[in-house]
Formats: sequence, C-alpha cells, structure tokens
Amino acid sequence: MRTFSILVILILVSCATPKSEPMTDPIVNKTFQFLALGDSYTVGEAVEEDQRWPIQLVNRLSEDSVKMEATIIATTGWTTDELKSGIVKSEVDGTFDFVSLLIGVNNQYRGYPIDQYEKEFKELLDIAIQFADGNPYHVMVVSIPDYGVTPFAEERMLDEEKIGRELDNYNAIAERIAKLRDILFIDITPGSRLAKNDTTLVASDGLHPSGKMYKMWVDQMYDEVYSNLSSR
Repeated sequence: MRTFSILVILILVSCATPKSEPMTDPIVNKTFQFLALGDSYTVGEAVEEDQRWPIQLVNRLSEDSVKMEATIIATTGWTTDELKSGIVKSEVDGTFDFVSLLIGVNNQYRGYPIDQYEKEFKELLDIAIQFADGNPYHVMVVSIPDYGVTPFAEERMLDEEKIGRELDNYNAIAERIAKLRDILFIDITPGSRLAKNDTTLVASDGLHPSGKMYKMWVDQMYDEVYSNLSSR
C-alpha cells in the first residue's frame, strides 16, 4: 500500500512540473542582413552572380544553418569618391548586422593622390560603422588584390612591381585605419598574387578574380565572420 502511494505521488508531481521548452540557438532563428560596399571586386565583374564573394559567403553560412541576406552597393570602376556618391544615390537606409568595405584599386589605377584615398577611406569606414548601427566590431575591411600579376597587366605592359608597391601602400593605410577603429582586416592580397602562376584564379576577362579565387577569400574570412555572428 505504501509503495502504491509513493508511486501515485511521483506521477502527480511529474504531471504538475512544467515541461521545459527545447533549447534553441538564436543564430539559427535569425536572418542576418549583410551590406557589401565596394567596386568590381565586390560586384564580381566577369563571374556569375553566385560566384561573387559576398554571395559565396552567404551560401557558405547557409550550409552551417546561418541565414544571411546580402545587399551589394558596388560598381565596376568606382573610386572612393564614387562609392560615397553611389551610397547616397542607392538610398539604402537602416542598419545591418554586418558590413564589408573593399575599395581603392581604381584610385591607384587612375593615379589619384594617395592622401585622397586616406581621407575618403576614413569617411567610408565611418559610413560603414553607421550602417553597422555604430558598432565597429560588425564591420570588415578586405584588402585590395594585386591586379599587376594578371594577363591584363601583362598584355598592356604595365609595371608589375610598381603596381604591387603602390597597392601595398594603399593596403597599409586601410589596415592602419581599420585597426585604429578595432575593425577586422582581411588581407587577401598575398593570395591574389598566386594568379601570376595560376590562370584558374583569374576570370575570363584576364583581369578580375575568378570564382575560385573568391572562394579562397571566403575561406580566409569565414571563421572570423561566423564567430562574429554566432557571438551575437
């Protein structure tokens, strides 16, 4: 009889105890918004849309059950001042969960003063931070790849060493400014120089990166981006 009573009490207690809700991972249930700012390297000149690095990043995250949508403000040939104007004309507003900035190659190609790049890059980075709701930890700067090693540069007899040296100077400025603002800096430039001996890393136009190279960029930045998003 006593055993029966204890059993009844246990059943009643178990029924009265509320069932706990299954644990959920906030990163799985959220759709992050990604804003990519730049030029031809961001818009993916000469490759299919799904081969652009921002889109490859979004697709790679989806494989890890992270939902993210990309908005791209970028046009082939844009310099820093043209990107600033393009952002205004795009009328994109609101804030984003993650923002990237890759700009400057056309400043170098056109021979603009490097101090102009420094000034306008700072302004663009401030704009990127504003889009990231004022949080610099949600912004990423990607370095400028070295087009001096491409068939395009060779065919036009451009000075490979000069291009490389000048782009190193541009990237040094971008890295310094980014780090002063505690912003993630991804240096893809050394890897871009592998295209000198590997034409599969160059798109069909002989100038821009191929989808294969863009995948290398995504591989390089992925852990940092995933960690950033999963820590929200």
